[in-house]
Amino acid sequence: MDTNIEEVIECLLPDKKNYIVGYADLQDLIKDKHPYRYAVIIGKKLDDAIVDATIDGPTLEYFNLLNSTNKELRRITEKISSDMNSRGIDNHPVAVGDNRERDTDYERNLRYKFSYKMAATRAGLGWIGKTDLLITERFGPRVRFTSVLTNHRFQHLGEPIGKSACGSCDICIEKCPAQAANGKLWDTSINRDEFFNAHKCHDMCRRLSMARIQQDTTICGICVSVCPFGMKKTAKLDKEPLS
Repeated sequence: MDTNIEEVIECLLPDKKNYIVGYADLQDLIKDKHPYRYAVIIGKKLDDAIVDATIDGPTLEYFNLLNSTNKELRRITEKISSDMNSRGIDNHPVAVGDNRERDTDYERNLRYKFSYKMAATRAGLGWIGKTDLLITERFGPRVRFTSVLTNHRFQHLGEPIGKSACGSCDICIEKCPAQAANGKLWDTSINRDEFFNAHKCHDMCRRLSMARIQQDTTICGICVSVCPFGMKKTAKLDKEPLS
């Protein structure tokens, strides 16, 4: 077995500039949902100009960008899974997009069996923001994720991030048309529902999608566009909280 699978995975990415990769020990994160302990998490950066244009809500360009990004990430996921299979490494690709496995109580909690965001925190790629976005230090929230689960222990597991670095910044809360967040900072000890109302967000995203782009989907983009960590000129590359 090739124990340096990380190099193989990173060579499968189209370019390094617009991607981030992390390796996570998930421990009990997916207990009773998947029989795997480790994951590789791959994130692709979203186009800045298109994200910037969602300041007032979703656009067709943003809708198409998310679809094309999901397609690209699915292609990468399939290649990684196939390569791991050829090396005798058991794995489970987690599909990005509408085919993701939903929690058995999805209608009530709007949760999936596997959370890219929580896995990314375990890989040290970022933290959960006040409107439940995964905030990466490199790209802010302007990134889409995919993952492959396995019991193969990666050589370079990330250092988990266990608390928010958003500090007192509330711009995503102020701009959220659903008023879905209450401002409480995330850490691994609290449940998502303590700081963010996923149903409010979901319902508003559907209304905005129908009104602005005539699509029966649930996208918005406002909090993604306004987050200072994602803006080119103001993005921070350290862990100092905003003040």
